[in-house]
Amino acid sequence: MNKPRPLSLRTLLSTGAIALAASGTLAFSRPATIDVDGRRVASDVPPVTIDQQAYLPLRAVTTVLGAQLRYEKASRSIEVVRGADTLKLHLGTQSATLNGRTIKLSHAPFTVRGRTMVAARTLERALGPKVRYNARKSQINVFTTDTSVAADQSDSSTSDAF
Repeated sequence: MNKPRPLSLRTLLSTGAIALAASGTLAFSRPATIDVDGRRVASDVPPVTIDQQAYLPLRAVTTVLGAQLRYEKASRSIEVVRGADTLKLHLGTQSATLNGRTIKLSHAPFTVRGRTMVAARTLERALGPKVRYNARKSQINVFTTDTSVAADQSDSSTSDAF
């Protein structure tokens, strides 16, 4: 039976350095925040940002936008009504219905800790507000008026990345 070789000092130091770097990155990272027309949106689940794309907690954002949201657990379907617009989604499905017409979503809605997450592009397309993700500031801005978007684009590092 072979005895395991003792770890070298070099291996121990490099493993320690990697662990320290990873823990430092996690300790100093912060979840992205969401603001709708300058007002911070409170949510028990933060947005998910992957590869310059933002996924927002649907109920938190649509409530601030004044939309009504209904969730049917059995069919895993969600209906969002804002003004004259009705969006019907199904968890895990890339197709949806907007005002009776089928649309293809860039990403299927998914859940994080019981909250439905949708791509920012889906909100823009279906409900009309402009959404901008600033990766440098870890900030997602949702604008219901075009004048706010023009002012923010000069500061956004990824204005149309998603």
